[in-house]
Amino acid sequence: MANQAIKTIGVLTSGGDAPGMNAAIRAVVRAGIGAGFRVKGIQRGYSGLLNEEILDMNSRSVADVIQKGGTILYTARCLEFVEPDVQERAADICKKHGIDGLVVIGGDGSYRGALALARHGIKVVGVPGTIDLDINCTDYTIGFDTAVNTAMEAIDKIRDTSTSHERCSVIEVMGRHAGYIALWCGIANGAENILIPETYDNDEQAIVNQIVEDRKRGKRHHIIINAEGIGHSTSMARRIEAATGIETRASILGYMQRGGKPTCKDRVYASIMGAKAVELLAEGKYNRLVCHQHGEFTDIDMEEGLAMTKKLPKNEYQISQVLAK
Repeated sequence: MANQAIKTIGVLTSGGDAPGMNAAIRAVVRAGIGAGFRVKGIQRGYSGLLNEEILDMNSRSVADVIQKGGTILYTARCLEFVEPDVQERAADICKKHGIDGLVVIGGDGSYRGALALARHGIKVVGVPGTIDLDINCTDYTIGFDTAVNTAMEAIDKIRDTSTSHERCSVIEVMGRHAGYIALWCGIANGAENILIPETYDNDEQAIVNQIVEDRKRGKRHHIIINAEGIGHSTSMARRIEAATGIETRASILGYMQRGGKPTCKDRVYASIMGAKAVELLAEGKYNRLVCHQHGEFTDIDMEEGLAMTKKLPKNEYQISQVLAK
């Protein structure tokens, strides 16, 4: 039975969109109704909350959405939400619309906004939605699996052309502060170099030397996976071509990694996490983050989760270097 202190829950998506967010929204709505809550959707994240873009949702509201990329609630950045008076106004709007509990689907920045609302009496639960896999307390984030598979398939295609033309390819994937997409694609696509914010030492000459040596050993192409946080792929490609004499091209995959139909894993995990968020609110547990740790779906205090530091596994990067030789 639903906690009597909560009658209505809201759900919003915030920050960058991620494939699988719709599966999470669907789960929140249907599990929420099943738990006896009224459910309201908040469009365009915290920006939409401030503009009172709030609508009633029922089971039909989320019919035929689980297979769709993006987010049916839309999303937006809201820079003004860092201001205390804006946070208080947002909490007042929640109360005005009878929203006692709020499920926030997004990343670290979204959770900081949720904590601000919690300080004003709104019961919040966070669900990890980001393709970057950079939320500290969870081994899985909604959208990563789809994004990395989208990037992998694109890199496979680029590799075919790189091989045909015997060229070097610098392929930039998303990941501003975290190199998980680059690392996974680097291993999955058999890249010779993986440049990620956590490890790259800016020694471009070492890459040039490796390309030259590899060509002497008979390698006919060279793949460099470059994380967005390193960037400058086009100018890097020009410098490599000038230094090696080998035709070099840059490809920036960009926002294609955010879109598309979510994979089975992203649909299933997002659904379980959305339902878990409702379960926590129904049990009177709030200011929690839903997470996936050691193969299990669990939850953690939101402030504690945000304080944790996530490090890219050293052994995985070392393995990628061994396999690239």
